[in-house]
Amino acid sequence: MNSVVVLIIGFVVAFIGYRIYAKYIDTKIMKADPKRATPAKMYMDGVEFMPTSKNILFGYQFKSIAGAAPIIGPIIAIQWGWLPALLWILAGAFFIGWVQDYSSAMIAMRHEGASFGGLSHKLISPKARIILLSFIYFYLLLIAGAFGNVVVSTAIGLKAAPMAWLLLTIGGVLAGQMIYRWKKDIILTTVVTVVIALFGIWLGTIAPSNKIIGESLANSRWVWAIAAFVFCYFGAVLPIWRFALPINYVGSYIVFLGLFFGIIGIFILHPDFTLPAYTGFSIKIGPLWPILFVTIACGAISGWHSIVSSSGTARQLEYETDARPVAGGVMFVEMMLAIFALVIVGTLYASSADYGAAIAKGPGAIFAGGVSKFLGALGLPLDTGRSYGSVMMIVLAVTIMQLVIRFMRIATSELLSDVSPIFKNAHVGTIIASILGIILVLTGWFQYLWILFGGANQLMASLALMLVTAYLMSEGKPAAYAFYPMIFMFFTTVAALLYTSYGLLSKVFTGAVKGAEALIGNTLMGLIGFFLVIAAIILAVEGVKAFNRYRAIRAQAAPAKA
Repeated sequence: MNSVVVLIIGFVVAFIGYRIYAKYIDTKIMKADPKRATPAKMYMDGVEFMPTSKNILFGYQFKSIAGAAPIIGPIIAIQWGWLPALLWILAGAFFIGWVQDYSSAMIAMRHEGASFGGLSHKLISPKARIILLSFIYFYLLLIAGAFGNVVVSTAIGLKAAPMAWLLLTIGGVLAGQMIYRWKKDIILTTVVTVVIALFGIWLGTIAPSNKIIGESLANSRWVWAIAAFVFCYFGAVLPIWRFALPINYVGSYIVFLGLFFGIIGIFILHPDFTLPAYTGFSIKIGPLWPILFVTIACGAISGWHSIVSSSGTARQLEYETDARPVAGGVMFVEMMLAIFALVIVGTLYASSADYGAAIAKGPGAIFAGGVSKFLGALGLPLDTGRSYGSVMMIVLAVTIMQLVIRFMRIATSELLSDVSPIFKNAHVGTIIASILGIILVLTGWFQYLWILFGGANQLMASLALMLVTAYLMSEGKPAAYAFYPMIFMFFTTVAALLYTSYGLLSKVFTGAVKGAEALIGNTLMGLIGFFLVIAAIILAVEGVKAFNRYRAIRAQAAPAKA
């Protein structure tokens, strides 16, 4: 299969999904109304609720949902063959991914910007609120651990990355000041701040971290773990417009430019896939079902997107009609990013043996090599292209982490504020989340952590679709487009979590795990996995009760109408 054909298939799926399927759901079922007041306008506080142009929100949404996962997932999943990975990316995004992202934003807007905690209380049951918030907290902790690992590994492996990260932060903070305080033109603001971020990539090549802080500190996991969570601290406690929103907006251009010119490079070189289309149902990391479906999360379907869309984007949308291009449209862009990563890994190596040697060094190096190859087709030096690809990885990961800690802070307040008023304090919730995240980053084995995160992520997606289904049923709207994806995701991800958690704990009980850090990491991740499964089953039972209640209400209303 030629890589250009794969890209064209992706573009066609994205076009049909957005222009036909998403438009139908938006206009005929959800019935988005541009005249309906949104939470951003009703409750504008300059902190969480902030009316924002869809042009800015598009970049914010993309950078907020597109972390390292749409790159790492396909690079790992190609071990089953590129064809199963491609089919899941296309089908997942078309039938489930955009559905969850868009619908989560819509139901949150229709409920005054309520988080999933508030939505579950109203749409499912009071018990569901506590269980779902607990689920979300530990699920977010797994994301912090998984993406924290990516940030730390990239900062150590590419000494140019920290300088690029610093200049991105400076550019992002400046963008927030220019847009919301100085009221500067968005085009001028974008050009100035993106140039600063790009300058950081170049500056990092001549001022790497080891020359600035020394080899010992530059290679310390502690240093970069603490740096990542200090960054996240500001993203969690500062007003959304001051730090998280503008940094993610500027960061989106780093990714957009890499993706755009990388795809042009693919069209120029048009390589064929050299790795096998299919290798077998069971491989070293597990069976194709259910593990493939959690290895590739973002790019196909990701529960993280529902958290961003409901607790973040829904509080910033100016009009309901902006939800389809922002929440729905961005999902198809992320799908193309996942396909781009799949093309890279599928065409970069002459054989499975070459790929096996490369994946042992980490997926980040594979992606950087692919970006270097395809940007090189446009004349960019290979070393610069490799640096750009590595910086894309760290930008993708760290900009997600700051929102994870922000949402963990919100969940802490919702869960524990009744226990003690101190948990309402933004700094307390942020510090607790950061400490737990650092522990997981420094003790979790990446491959198991990634798969466990993927399982929790997809299970979160099924629970988000459960809330969407409950909302549709409560309103008497057709719910099949959300109900059937929910069923598939729930059973698939429960199976994946059980498989992974059992494997983690069995190694502990049989003494196969050596070393204190590995013992702590395996035990912690295994217990979290089983907790998430139990919580999800309880929520599913509560969801079934709610569905039956809505059916009964509609059945009683039907004779009255007749």
